[in-house]
Amino acid sequence: MSVNPRNPVSLKPHGLLGLSIMGASGILLFSGLSFVSIYFTPLVWSGYILFIDSIIFRRKGASLILTRPREFALMLPLSIFFWLVFEFYNLYIQNWHYVGLPEAIHLRWLGYAWAFATIWPAILETAEALAGWQRISSGKIQPLRITKKHLFFSFIFGVFCLAFPLIVSPNLAKYLAAPVWLGFIFFLDPLNYWMGRKSLFRDLEGGDLRVLYSLLLSGFLCGLLWEFWNYWAGAKWYYTIPILGNVKIFEMPVLGYLGFPPFAVECYVMYCFVRNIFTKRANS
Repeated sequence: MSVNPRNPVSLKPHGLLGLSIMGASGILLFSGLSFVSIYFTPLVWSGYILFIDSIIFRRKGASLILTRPREFALMLPLSIFFWLVFEFYNLYIQNWHYVGLPEAIHLRWLGYAWAFATIWPAILETAEALAGWQRISSGKIQPLRITKKHLFFSFIFGVFCLAFPLIVSPNLAKYLAAPVWLGFIFFLDPLNYWMGRKSLFRDLEGGDLRVLYSLLLSGFLCGLLWEFWNYWAGAKWYYTIPILGNVKIFEMPVLGYLGFPPFAVECYVMYCFVRNIFTKRANS
């Protein structure tokens, strides 16, 4: 049975479960329960994803978990893989490290995998939920003409952003987080455009900024939640950002918050790249 998204439909059971997980995790954290302290971040983000998916379903009558469960299941390991790419870059830029992790290696890797698996669903689900906001849904501009030259220079700039932190000295690499948070956008989106499928360049060509706006806002909101929940967690990450590193909101230096909106755009572009390849192969 279809659902009219304009009707005030109550939250689905998984949305109520998500709210319960977030609420119970907060209560149990401050009660001193060790398991919740260690796994607080993936717990609350798992609850958040269930909740926001239910919000999307209530508005649209369709959602990632309820109507595209296979895609959701595939997104979880992709999220882990994608984040490991940034962990690789952190070996060079050394901007964050983890503390309070369990000593047992299997429990530590459980926490890593669980937390990393929530990143892409959280970003993309939040963006989808925000896309219905009127100020975003009306995000139109004059269509832009995208040429081969634009795509080529974007691709080359992306290659430069991603390669530069890997070839400079360790002392300089610590200052090069920004190219990492931008590089995959400029590197992969021209490839998405050339595939003829989902691409931010293609959106610009159509004068449609709705996806871009929703991603930027999703990154900002998720970034605030990441840092807020991370601040209280027993197992957490600390930052060693060399510029204004002591001026913090929660554990994040203030300049670090500038990275969350473009990171959300990167999440989308990286995911679309893999999805576009899969779609192309499926239709070939």
